[in-house]
Amino acid sequence: MIRYFQTFLVAAETGSFSAAAARLALTQSAVSTQIRRLEEDLDCVLFDRTGKSVALSEAGRRLVPEARRFVELYAAMKDRAGPHADAAPVELGAVSTVQATLLADAMRHFRGRFPDSHVNVVPGMSTQLLTQVDARELDIAVLIRPRLGFPPDLKWVPLVREGFVGIGPAGAPADLRALLETLPFIRYNRHSTGGQLVDGYLKRQRLWVREGMELDEPAVILLMVAAGLGCAIIPSGLVPLQQSAGVVQAPLPGGPLYRDVGVLVRESALRRAPVAALIDAFVAASARWQSAVV
Repeated sequence: MIRYFQTFLVAAETGSFSAAAARLALTQSAVSTQIRRLEEDLDCVLFDRTGKSVALSEAGRRLVPEARRFVELYAAMKDRAGPHADAAPVELGAVSTVQATLLADAMRHFRGRFPDSHVNVVPGMSTQLLTQVDARELDIAVLIRPRLGFPPDLKWVPLVREGFVGIGPAGAPADLRALLETLPFIRYNRHSTGGQLVDGYLKRQRLWVREGMELDEPAVILLMVAAGLGCAIIPSGLVPLQQSAGVVQAPLPGGPLYRDVGVLVRESALRRAPVAALIDAFVAASARWQSAVV
């Protein structure tokens, strides 16, 4: 039954059975079944259904705080009764843009539930972090989703979808082709997942660039462009683009280009309450971040 309450809380937070299913790695039918059985057991309607959309009913809104306390109490009971493995440090990998944006908010949220848990933050590019999770050197990693699939024992939890944009220094034309023709190109490292996306885009669009430099971190690339050292193509979601003076933006011809940021975790690590809580903290932090920038 505790699993049903957990599903209820995720559905209440997302406002969608399909979104709850994606986050919980369930089918939408499984989520609907769990909610229906919970409603039958509680003898009330938790969600008002209208077509494919759902919204908390009045009874559902009243029960959310109690359901949250119930789930948190159960998690605390598991912590006290479970093996000492939960006392071990959590090994967390994170790419630079996540460390500069979501990490502090997620850790603050996590500390509210696990004030004494030690978290070891390991930096790296997405390709490196994926290998470390697969090798069990990391419990979880917040990274850019690679183009290839994952091993079956790894789970992906989506956080943010970032669109790419062309950028140039103040006074430069707000047109990507014109930027590339007149300025050196500051390239997003091709060994990184994001850099590979940019390189593939340039080849598909048959855009020639005059190589200037190649860097790992989009935020540093932004600083180089603002200093007048060239133009670039960078992700715009978790990079302080709107706060950067002296930079012009140029849309990408040929349609949008995206990168997906999320949490990669080993299924076995999810059984540790601190690991699951840290993932929940990143999900909540990403939702707050996106609502703040809209």
